[in-house]
Order: sequence, then C-alpha cells, then structure tokens
Amino acid sequence: MRVARHYIISGDVQGVGYRFFAQRVAASHQVVGYVRNLADGRVEVHAEGTPEGVEGFKHDIAAGPQFARVEQVEEVSVEPTGQYPTFRIER
Repeated sequence: MRVARHYIISGDVQGVGYRFFAQRVAASHQVVGYVRNLADGRVEVHAEGTPEGVEGFKHDIAAGPQFARVEQVEEVSVEPTGQYPTFRIER
C-alpha cells in the first residue's frame, strides 16, 4: 500500500541545506517525490511511499537539518500519483 502527503514547512528553512537534507532522508525512508523552495520563504514537499516510510520521513523533515528552525509543518493527505521514480530537488 502506498500513501502520499503534501507538506508546507515554515520557519528558517531556506539557505540552510533543507532541500538536500530532505532528499537524503527521503532515500533513507524509501520515499519518492520532490522538495522545492517557495517564493515566500517556505518549503514545499510531496512525498509518496509506504505508510511507515512516509511517517518516518515526516518525523525527520519536522526536525530539519542542523541549521534549520522548523516552526510548522502543514500536512495534507493526497492520492499517490506514481509519477516519481526518485525524490528530487526542484528549482
């Protein structure tokens, strides 16, 4: 069974390696999708994988990398698309 979640992360999450961190932890949880910066300073993430993998991924992105300060993680359940073979950083 696959699940998908869409996240919007707020706080000090740009310019601190957050996207590369998200890509690394996605690989460790076998999650596919994307991460990208938004113009307003937040970060957008789409994640697809097993329920356990996506939950572990969410736990890690809520903590963030060393120099980030995550203030809020908005989460929306969405239908898995199956269109992502890997987890990528989008510009």
